[in-house]
Amino acid sequence: MNTRTDPTPTFTPAALPGQEPEHPSPPTPGPSHRIRETARHYAPALALYGALKLIGFCTFMYLLHSAGDYRTKHPRFGGGAHAWDVLGTWDGWWYQQIAMHGYHPELVPVPGATGLITLQGNAAAFFPLYPALMRLTSEITGLGPYGAGLLVSVVASFVAAMGIFAVAELLGGPRAGLAAAGLWAVWPGSGVEWAVYSDSLYVALAAWACYAVLTHRWLTAGLLTCAAGLNRPTAAALIAALAVAAAGALRHRRDGVLRPLAAMALAPLGLLGYLAWVGHRMGDYGGYFKLQAGAWAHEFDYGRQTLDVLTSVPVGHFDYLFAFPFEDVIGVATVLLALALIPLLIRLRPPVVLVVHTVLTIALVLGSQQIFGNVSRYLLPAFPLFIPLAMALRRLSLPLQCTLLGIAALASGSYAGYVLFELGVP
Repeated sequence: MNTRTDPTPTFTPAALPGQEPEHPSPPTPGPSHRIRETARHYAPALALYGALKLIGFCTFMYLLHSAGDYRTKHPRFGGGAHAWDVLGTWDGWWYQQIAMHGYHPELVPVPGATGLITLQGNAAAFFPLYPALMRLTSEITGLGPYGAGLLVSVVASFVAAMGIFAVAELLGGPRAGLAAAGLWAVWPGSGVEWAVYSDSLYVALAAWACYAVLTHRWLTAGLLTCAAGLNRPTAAALIAALAVAAAGALRHRRDGVLRPLAAMALAPLGLLGYLAWVGHRMGDYGGYFKLQAGAWAHEFDYGRQTLDVLTSVPVGHFDYLFAFPFEDVIGVATVLLALALIPLLIRLRPPVVLVVHTVLTIALVLGSQQIFGNVSRYLLPAFPLFIPLAMALRRLSLPLQCTLLGIAALASGSYAGYVLFELGVP
């Protein structure tokens, strides 16, 4: 006969005052632990991005020294006797002037002008967040405006790589995130990521703003979008994308009412505030747009110039406005690549904030009259276009993925660095 014996019940007495329990609960992770975990999580993406950028950057510098033509830059726009000087030319010259001397917004006619350029160039065409960070960095580190600008751009480029990794990881996992961060390093136009240009800072703000929307951190998204509006005018696309996403959240009552509404209210303040300040100082609230059109021939023309270039370059004609043959060939290829990637992105059914931000960014860029070759860098904020390519690359083994991106990095030193800065105008 089998007898069943119940196990003797166990009892763990509560700890007496001043005593630790026998089996204490795990301690709550502290800030240092969270920092280590965050560093461990993003380290592969940052390492890959940094390695690819170094490959491209060294290639760029080698080409500059081999050609020896970096000394030909106009001295007003940062020309100098050293290869490094090219990284602070053109727009970089303006940012350095703002960091040192601030703004003096005005509309000054060019005497006797009858062509496209009717106004003298003025620093008010360049938004204030990036030069403000240059000034702050210069005061903290003792670097000049050139060195401070490079430091801000390089740090911001790594922050952007982290943001792009985070967004792509949400949609396709860590391998997709890693590939997307690598594509940010080699994309056409990526030469400005490590130069005295505001592009890296803008993409960092845009990527993390999109991530904040995807993770329902509405106030963070609103503040980041507000900051992006103080950095580049194309933040209008990001503001609209956040508004559409917030409207969807309100309709479905996912995140309450106050936080999405607060994000919608905060988002446009940076952009509208700067445009209003410039207009007030100029005595003309449309002054910013008049300055862009009159001093840089940069205005929204509903795509007429883009169509002119797209129908001219493939047949070898370069008789349109602001023609730079080598740069424009790359620009045409980049536009065609972007247009091909849009349906692939939509096919993945990503969150609406990514679709709206990408489509409106492309529409603003292609719908504007400008130096066409610059589209390869103006499209850098459309980083969700990296996601379809990243989804494809994640299927490859890591060594093969790194090999392909490494080859692209070698090419990047030429087409994203040397061609933009030396054969065209970045």
